[in-house]
Amino acid sequence: MKRAWILIPLILLTGCLEKDITKLDVEMINDKGDSIGKVTIQEMSSGVKMNFDLKGLPPGEHAVHIHDKGICKAPDFKAAGKDLNPDKKKHGLLHPKGAHAGDLPNLIVEEDESVKAELMAPKVTLKEGKASLLTKEGTSIIIHDGKDDGMSQPEGDANGRIACGKISKNKK
Repeated sequence: MKRAWILIPLILLTGCLEKDITKLDVEMINDKGDSIGKVTIQEMSSGVKMNFDLKGLPPGEHAVHIHDKGICKAPDFKAAGKDLNPDKKKHGLLHPKGAHAGDLPNLIVEEDESVKAELMAPKVTLKEGKASLLTKEGTSIIIHDGKDDGMSQPEGDANGRIACGKISKNKK
């Protein structure tokens, strides 16, 4: 009989742990508000892994950043705010006083306007904390028209915003 009482707390604890979000699909939209695919984000021991599966972007190199507001209002996506930067660093993966938590490597879009890529965001998490992507207001993934030069302030001279996806616990 004693063994049954030991198992009950373990079952309850396991049930609580399953509520932690470790993987999400983020729908990406273009400047017309049309879906262009998804980014699957997953908590890893080294940060958040992001798998991009998108179609309908201009070919070439494009900056991609995580922004501090979960608002994807087309056509300019300005409501998504600034790069996620809880540690008040300078912008750019190459900057000696950087990088923002939301700074990521550039995406390469193929000639057929598609991109399938995996990027790591080592300075963010899906868990609670100052670098969480799951804030009350949400955060977002922004793709820019141009590439990120890795140094220029505040967004790497990456030009306008052409795609956005809201990162949120809620589906709406």
